[in-house]
Amino acid sequence: MSNMIGEIEIQILWNRLLSVVEEQAQTLVRTAFSTAAREAGDISAGVFDMKGRMLAQAVTGTPGHINSMARSVVHFLDAFPAATLKDGDILITNDPWKGTGHLFDLTVVTPIFLDGRAVALFASTTHVVDIGGLGVSAEGRQIYHEGLYIPLMYLAREGQMNDDLLGMVRANVREPVQVVGDIYALIACNEKGGTRLVEMMREFKLRDLEKLGEEIITRSRRAMADIIAKLPQGSWSAAMTIDGFEAPVTLAATLTIAGDRVLVDYTGTSGLSRYAINCPICYTDAYTAFGVKAALAPWIPNNTGTLDAVIVTAPENTIVNAPHPAAVYARSVIGHMLPDVVYGCLDQAMPDTVPAEGTSSLWNLSLLAGHGLTGSEGSAVRAFNVTTFHSGGAGARPRQDGLSATPFPSGVRNVPVEITEAITPLVVWKKEFRQGSGGPGRQRGGLGQRMEIENRDAVAFGIQARFERGEYPARGRSGGAAGGLGRLSLGSGTALKVKGFQVIPAGDRLIVEMPGGGGYGDPFTRDPLQVARDVRYGLIDPEQAEAAYGVILTAAGEPDPAATAARRAAR
Repeated sequence: MSNMIGEIEIQILWNRLLSVVEEQAQTLVRTAFSTAAREAGDISAGVFDMKGRMLAQAVTGTPGHINSMARSVVHFLDAFPAATLKDGDILITNDPWKGTGHLFDLTVVTPIFLDGRAVALFASTTHVVDIGGLGVSAEGRQIYHEGLYIPLMYLAREGQMNDDLLGMVRANVREPVQVVGDIYALIACNEKGGTRLVEMMREFKLRDLEKLGEEIITRSRRAMADIIAKLPQGSWSAAMTIDGFEAPVTLAATLTIAGDRVLVDYTGTSGLSRYAINCPICYTDAYTAFGVKAALAPWIPNNTGTLDAVIVTAPENTIVNAPHPAAVYARSVIGHMLPDVVYGCLDQAMPDTVPAEGTSSLWNLSLLAGHGLTGSEGSAVRAFNVTTFHSGGAGARPRQDGLSATPFPSGVRNVPVEITEAITPLVVWKKEFRQGSGGPGRQRGGLGQRMEIENRDAVAFGIQARFERGEYPARGRSGGAAGGLGRLSLGSGTALKVKGFQVIPAGDRLIVEMPGGGGYGDPFTRDPLQVARDVRYGLIDPEQAEAAYGVILTAAGEPDPAATAARRAAR
């Protein structure tokens, strides 16, 4: 079997590879220190051939990490050619332009050896809790403000750790135990993946992965080509305006289906921001490719073959192709919106297929306290620095309501409030669906959440806000209405901005109202019984049932057929 692999063996080995990388990812989740990895799953894991091509990725993880990491391994091989790597070597970077888009993502690459020969590379990424600098702030003006920049370098040589690098990390971050712990978790998960791969290769008597890798990439590329070739050929354009930071941002795209490829060009998109919402092209590429693949062929395993079917271009010095030294910490603010722009194009080519716009950009709560940040109490302040992952509503689908409090396209999990309360002095007094926030439609948009948070200590705390949909809501599709806008405020009534660092005074509460997804289809065609159920379950109120859906309810909470028909006809 070393020189030839049969059809059945290919399928078995491909499935084994997928299980190997999933075990790799689960090892990272289970050994990580930070809540981003162990609670939210904000990671990626994959196996690559010695040319730097991704053969398989774990299901656990986010598209931004996975798809940008898929392109990053070639940068490692350019700096450290495969022939120079030795058993026990481990490589690392957080270079935003050669990794996954910002300094908070550490990418670790480990060569795997079988009988003295390098046969594969395992790569993994996780979002660490801190990397120094301004911290989790969208207010940086250059990359130099944003923390410790680790170029492509050795984390270990032939099994000997780079203690100088680890010492530099410890000296530059606010949570050294968590960050260094996550580095070792990245090492452990790659090692576990490599162990399982070698076991597989010995079991099937494989000397290398060249034949299997070529088959995986070729078959995946062919499968994508077959699907794309059956689609309407041509070009379609769409644009979306979002809040931005210092000014609104236009995201514009032209999508072209040509033969067996999909080309997406972002000409017409706004220029660079002065702040850290700029997006490197690797992250733009990652979420654009995910948006296309999720719409066209979500069942095909993701690897270099599928990713090569989507070609992404953007003019340099636009907010979706930010060059060094632009500030890029909050690049997800832009990147998470890109599938919505792609779907605005695809909706014209493939009507009744893609969802309405959603909250899309995550509403992660980066909360902190400390001397010089939230007050001058010095040692009286119990310092903490935590990011807890949450989301508004997703857009409605052509035949189903949008998912509530669900992060699309990111795919991270919401962090349980008990975790936040256990590791900080914060208390979450409320976490509930936000009534009426889903955009009305034949299919209703997903609901956002409402949260109330207070510091149990009698001192102030702060929030590093970097949210979207505060000024420009998620738009509906095919006659559906927009979702509700997001809002930040204090319990005492003061409105807060959706971007930038702000302080919640001692004794006051932070009120977070997350946006809802857009609706799909004419709201007046929604089943009155479904509208009545929405009222009964507290998802909308009777006033919205009448105003938005034209449904009049009886005292018993059931639709009044005659009154509803008259109300809908009167529109």
